[in-house]
Amino acid sequence: MKQKQTMQQIDVSGKRVFCRVDFNVPMEDGKITDDTRIRAALPTIEQLVGKGAKVILASHMGRPKGEVHEEMRLTAVGEHLSKLIHKTVEKLDESIGESVERAIADMENGDIILLENVRFHKGEEKNDPKLAEQFAKLADIYVNDAFGAAHRAHASTEGIAKHIPAVSGLLMEKELDVLGKALSEPERPFTAIIGGAKVKDKIGVIDHLLDKVDNLLIGGGLSYTFSKAQGFDIGKSLLEEDKIDLAKSFIEKAKEKGVNLFLPIDVIVANEFSKDAETKVVDIDAIPSDWMGLDIGPKTTAQYADVIRNSKLIIWNGPMGVFEMAPFENGTKGVANAMASTPAYTVIGGGDSAAAVEKFDVAEKMDHISTGGGASLEFMEGKDLPGVIALNDQN
Repeated sequence: MKQKQTMQQIDVSGKRVFCRVDFNVPMEDGKITDDTRIRAALPTIEQLVGKGAKVILASHMGRPKGEVHEEMRLTAVGEHLSKLIHKTVEKLDESIGESVERAIADMENGDIILLENVRFHKGEEKNDPKLAEQFAKLADIYVNDAFGAAHRAHASTEGIAKHIPAVSGLLMEKELDVLGKALSEPERPFTAIIGGAKVKDKIGVIDHLLDKVDNLLIGGGLSYTFSKAQGFDIGKSLLEEDKIDLAKSFIEKAKEKGVNLFLPIDVIVANEFSKDAETKVVDIDAIPSDWMGLDIGPKTTAQYADVIRNSKLIIWNGPMGVFEMAPFENGTKGVANAMASTPAYTVIGGGDSAAAVEKFDVAEKMDHISTGGGASLEFMEGKDLPGVIALNDQN
């Protein structure tokens, strides 16, 4: 993919800048419970303000499906951003229309406006050309800093870029730089850790990474389909019957490519899916027929930690077990702690892995935590991201 133009390379002084951010933050009772995504956008917003731009922020929240949902308004986000940035952020009740155009016409250099949830319009997710044009009319320049939404071709992530100069924000630039270099010029040994519930969600990324990595560590619910492919009985563990042959082909491909593929050698099993279940540690070939595996075992955790310690670059996407329940958190915790204590460059691929390093208080020790679970996954699969492709190429 060609290098994309960045906001560093253009003059924004006095210009109206439509800055697409990802403020899709978790809320409870009208309060923000995790402001990581808002904080991640601060460097871009502060630089635009510092350079005298008129900053028009746009984001989605939740899945309102083109209708107004009061609990998905961005009012609380605007108030929180004002506190973080020590500057008034004017939150509007609409994202297009005459009232928005008037508010923007009244802006001074360095002012910040936050538009209402762009997904309140049906045309946003349909990438409606008319809506994209209405967004573009509000500004002179488009800055995309929403990596978490870059895999979506929506009106505010892709359509708008057809009408005005479109460049990447600082967060987008960093995400593309870190993930791009990891996949194209990795320091070796390069290790990928893939977990999560299902093989089908990770087919593309496993296939793509087998051409890139030295070590591939597999955990989580998807590992039991691999165990079944190896001929083991897995009891009532999660199984994708239709993916057994695919798992076999990945095991073969790893051999052909000289990739060290690590699969669980022991697991923590439970008699039911519950935090109060009876549990025990068994070798992978000894899962009782009416029990289910819910975490990698201590021998596997120690083996994976050893591989991590001897790596130079590590990418992690997906937990090793049902880490939300205390009896099944140790595999994920062990991997997180090993990554926190290695001098290797560590990249967390967003989503549940990001939640895990937060939970185990090691987020600060990671070199890069991606803000986009789905986007980082598609990027690691080698797919083009519409929100990135739409940006102007560097000359």
